[in-house]
Parts: sequence; C-alpha cells; structure tokens
Amino acid sequence: MNLRPYQADLLLLLVAISWGTTFVVVQQAVETVPVYLFLFWRFGLAFVLMGLFVLWRGRRPDRGTVLAGAVLGLINFGAYALQTFGLTHTTSSSVAFITGLFVVFVPLLGRVMFAQKIAPVVWISSLLAVGGLWLLTTQGALRAGRGEGYALGCAVLFALHLLYTGKFSRQYDVTGLVTVQFGTMAAASALMQLVSGGSLWPATWSGTLVWSLGITVVFATVFAFWVQTSMQRFTSAARAAVIFTMEPLSAAIFAYAYAGEVLRPLQLVGGIIIVASMLLTELGTLYLRPKK
Repeated sequence: MNLRPYQADLLLLLVAISWGTTFVVVQQAVETVPVYLFLFWRFGLAFVLMGLFVLWRGRRPDRGTVLAGAVLGLINFGAYALQTFGLTHTTSSSVAFITGLFVVFVPLLGRVMFAQKIAPVVWISSLLAVGGLWLLTTQGALRAGRGEGYALGCAVLFALHLLYTGKFSRQYDVTGLVTVQFGTMAAASALMQLVSGGSLWPATWSGTLVWSLGITVVFATVFAFWVQTSMQRFTSAARAAVIFTMEPLSAAIFAYAYAGEVLRPLQLVGGIIIVASMLLTELGTLYLRPKK
C-alpha cells in the first residue's frame, strides 16, 4: 500500500470523527460502570478481535513488535489515566482544551527528540488549532489547578503516542503493533480496576453498556487505531496532530445533534478556526511541496 499524504490525512480525519462521535456514548457508559472497568472491556474485546485476525493470518508478532506495541499501550494508557484524574479535579471543558495542547507538543517534541523538520505552515496551523480549541472547549475562560496539571501530562503523553506511532509503524507490522497495544491497555486497566478494589465483571449488563462497548470496540478502537497506525506511515505526526483536533469539534457537533446540547457563538467560531487550521495544513504543505 502506497498512499499520498493527503489521502492518509483524509483517513485520519475519519478516525478523529469516529472518536468524537463516540464521546457521548462513552460518557453515558462510564455513568453505569467505573472508568477502568469500561476500558478493560473496551480494549480487552478489541484485543480478542485483533488476536483472532492475527491467528487467522498466521503471522505472529516478533519480539520487536511486541516491545514497541507494549510501549505504545503503556503511553496511551498513561494518557487515559491522567485525563481521568484530571476530570475528577476540574471541568471537562478545561481538560478537553489542555489535552488538545498535544497539537503543539507534537512538533515541539518531534524537533527536540527526533530532530524532525517542521514546516512553518504546520507551526502556524498548530497555534491556530489551539486558539480554536480554547474557544470551542472553554469559551475563553481557563483556570489553573491540580486537574489542569493532570491534563497537561495527558497532552504530553498523547503527543509522545503520536510520535512513536509514526516511528514504529514504519519499522514493525501494523497489525501486530495494534494487537499488542490493545492487550497492554486491557491488562493495565484490569490492574488499576483490581487495585482500586473493584471487580472485572460489571454488576449489571445494561443496554447502555452493551451498546457503548459495541460501538467503541468496533469503530473507535479496532477501526480507529488500526487506521491511525497504518496511515501515520504516510504523513507526519505534526500534521496528524492538527487533524486530530477535529475530534472535540465532531464531539461538540454530535452532542448538539444527538444530545441536544447548545453550541454557543464562541464555540462556533472556535470550530471554524479548527477547520481553517486543518485546511491550512493540507493546502499549505501541498503548495510548498517541491515540484519535480
């Protein structure tokens, strides 16, 4: 498979939208079961599905793939955990905005850790996206506290996950990476659930829980993570970060259409800025690409 960067970016956009549209579904599910229990079942079932595919394909992950997948799983689980802790100490809008700062951390850490060259247009797009996120999620208001600190750590880990996904996806088998990552996150979630004194079996299998798991496992986990890992071979992590700012925008639009939430004028302006930043990234890099 050989794709152009803009084709990979379009598929990554589908990933961002799938994550955003399942935000309300996940929110409803964690009202009925603990967060780590939901994550255990979500990534555990995804691991089983991907594991069956690996067995059918007859190509087991080698040692390097297992180690790389475990690293991705631990980084991603750490991000989920910090985001959860952040939500217990501050508002969801503050956590959403600060988590979105990964769009700036990706080019910054990519430059420092991997000596990646970042086009000026990508820097501009990243800063525009941050401004759009600020208006969309906080409507111009923000405070500092423990929860915001947790969210900041989450943003750094999400940035590292994007960078290492781009790196490992070019070195190892994508299916193996995704499968091991799911298994690692399921195991870490199970450990946290047991440490907190909970059970790995829900007290009741409500229709909301079953529906939420069905949607998130198939679309927001197996499909989304496999496409993300596959497509990051053909585009940069910095561009992917700008595209993923569409997740909170699609979440806001879906909440408006599905849950009847109100979109205020500042949120609409923020959404327009986010879309503009993504278009600037795509059109800018296309225009600046050297001509043969």
